[in-house]
Amino acid sequence: MTDRPSSEGTAGPTGAARSVDRPTADAWAALGGPAELVERVSFHGPDDVLASGLPVRRLARATVAVCSLAAAELAALRGGGQVPAVRVDQGAVATAFVSERHLTVDGRSPVNFAPHSGFWRTADGWVRTHANYPHHRTRLLAALGLAADAGPEQLAEVLGKLPAEQVQERAYAAGALAVAVVPVSETVLPLVEHREVGTAAATGPGVPATASTAAAATGAVTGPAVARPLGAAPVDRPADGIRVLDLTRVIAGPVATRTLALLGADVLRVDSPRLPESDDAHADTGFGKRSTRLDLAEPADRAVFEELLATADVVVTAYRPGALDAHGLASEALFARRPDLVVAQICAWGWTGPWAERRGFDSLVQAGVGIAAHEAAADGHPGVLPAQALDHGTGYLVAAAVLRALTDQRTGRPGGRHLRFSLAGTASWLLQGIEREEPEEASTEPYDPSRWLAETDSAYGRLRHALPPIGYRGAPADWSRPPGRWGTDAPVWR
Repeated sequence: MTDRPSSEGTAGPTGAARSVDRPTADAWAALGGPAELVERVSFHGPDDVLASGLPVRRLARATVAVCSLAAAELAALRGGGQVPAVRVDQGAVATAFVSERHLTVDGRSPVNFAPHSGFWRTADGWVRTHANYPHHRTRLLAALGLAADAGPEQLAEVLGKLPAEQVQERAYAAGALAVAVVPVSETVLPLVEHREVGTAAATGPGVPATASTAAAATGAVTGPAVARPLGAAPVDRPADGIRVLDLTRVIAGPVATRTLALLGADVLRVDSPRLPESDDAHADTGFGKRSTRLDLAEPADRAVFEELLATADVVVTAYRPGALDAHGLASEALFARRPDLVVAQICAWGWTGPWAERRGFDSLVQAGVGIAAHEAAADGHPGVLPAQALDHGTGYLVAAAVLRALTDQRTGRPGGRHLRFSLAGTASWLLQGIEREEPEEASTEPYDPSRWLAETDSAYGRLRHALPPIGYRGAPADWSRPPGRWGTDAPVWR
């Protein structure tokens, strides 16, 4: 298969030319997609969703649209014929972007933010903390000289006496999570950085090392950087047979791999048994996937991981830069062993600069780039977006980039792909790259999220969950399987 799939005509049902959504076109261009395919995209459904002082609705629907278009493009490649039309429902998008809030487990609603997580007034402003995981709460309290059982009231008292930046830096030094609320940043970060590996061509910033130069540095033996051929696949499973190693946690990465699983990929999430995970978080993002635990510091588990890697097509990571390097999982080390891989990496703060290696979550990035200040209430209390849109939006962008890479590899541009995303990059796009709403005839359709919710039995109990928002002609309506218990699957491919 070497011919790029063709597109259908660009006229709508009545023959009129379809207008192009600018954020969708910009995101598609950033992913290297053929410009003419953007005209295949349309939107429908309620407009009154994800209300914000920033263009969150436009970001959300654009990220889902490019993911849908990338899936349609791959579906055409593997099934023959034309690229299916993409029609994205804004109600489905809005519901999926707050999937963790709609989740119930046997009727119980999970707690998405722990009592020690949130905005706190400091001596000179505000700070945002993240202490959902027990080890993060323990580190935060220790950094501030508080006992491990100190409550939110004691935390508030101490924070009120300290400057916000001092809290931020003390937390960082202790491996805890706290970020000062700052004005809107003027720094512009890329939405995606991407390059080709093992070929002469490359895109994105910097001068990339090829697989052969990385191999020379490490002494590894490489093979040709040619992705394995893919056979035919049904339109609702364009990623059928693709093997994805999922080294991600929390929301952005798991949303990306949950979406790849929806589209037919064999996704195996691998976690360390040393790091705890929330059952509720996995119940939300574990759909379609399998999950295992391997300690990469143990030789036996490491050998199992290397066997999985040997036949993987895609590796997705969502740990801070450098965190996996000691286990041989730096991008160049991966390409030295497998120059044909698609490697997608997600971090919080961007891949260069003084904050690159810092831990971070969506809520903290909102504080640290100025979104919280932009959305502040009249009394000055910092605000938030109507969804963890940096997480969810980045997740759909990552899935789109992986799908596009799979297509590109098999349409005359072989070789590995290195894709890098950051929550701060998505935030930069929201703040500075997407214009306010363009004048258009607003839909009066009411928004009722129940239309895009379903119930499914799982190993965790009866789940009420958001349905996937991917929308192209023939797209899957739901995942093939509910989430299993975290970390209990065998470390093997299907």
